[in-house]
Amino acid sequence: MYKTILVHVDAAARSANRTDVAARLALAHEAHLVGVAPTGLSAFMFPISVLDASVPPVAFPIDEMRATAGQALDVFESRVRQNGPSSFERRCPDDEAGAALCLQARYADLVIIGQRGAGDDSLLLHPQFQEFVLLNCARPVLVLPAAGSTGDIGQRVTVAWNGSAEAMRAITSAIPLLKRAAQVHLVVLRREDQQDEHGDDPGADMALYLARHGVKVEVNVIDSTGDDGESLLSFAADSGSDMIVMGAFGHSRFRELVLGGATRTALLSSPLPLWMAH
Repeated sequence: MYKTILVHVDAAARSANRTDVAARLALAHEAHLVGVAPTGLSAFMFPISVLDASVPPVAFPIDEMRATAGQALDVFESRVRQNGPSSFERRCPDDEAGAALCLQARYADLVIIGQRGAGDDSLLLHPQFQEFVLLNCARPVLVLPAAGSTGDIGQRVTVAWNGSAEAMRAITSAIPLLKRAAQVHLVVLRREDQQDEHGDDPGADMALYLARHGVKVEVNVIDSTGDDGESLLSFAADSGSDMIVMGAFGHSRFRELVLGGATRTALLSSPLPLWMAH
């Protein structure tokens, strides 16, 4: 069960959609909902002028940044009161968004963020915000698409399985949601150079594991077209899925976030909500 759900709140128009989805999930799972609107005032913005009196201080519109975050939280609170649940709170940390979400996520069961859209150019949101949260929050992350309205999710779910630890973490973290689904498609992508990787009956062991948890699961072995991410998105669309569960592959290297091909494709291009774990 998910007893504490964390949602990223900001001044963007898509924040309302994130709040609505988070509120419905919190209501369904009787969870406490936390809306987090970081101001963007990272502590790393101030150290030089503080430590060296000869360096002139840098002026930041601190009051305005806090006011903007507060206004976003007002909208969050209003929408939560309209949709339930009764247990919720608002937080406005003085920190960069990615770092703030990862810190707050330590005390939550699920983190909800938005996919980066074509018009997203906020100076307070790093271009690799989504990647940073996925690789560093140590919690499952629900990434909502940048376009369209997200309705109820979790009725028809595509689950990607490749035998990896990341995929395992994503699947096990999603089990409470998968148990409520009407249909779960367990997808094994088969490539010509990896014919024997999944054994004689690909996906059978994972399907049995899920079935023992009460998940209505069907195994689908499909041939990859070369881009595993595109193959997965295509299957999900054709099967009428409303969500994709998959592992997030990547690592941090000298502050550069490096994602695997399928992860990056899905994160950038998926029209469906993504339930991901690293």
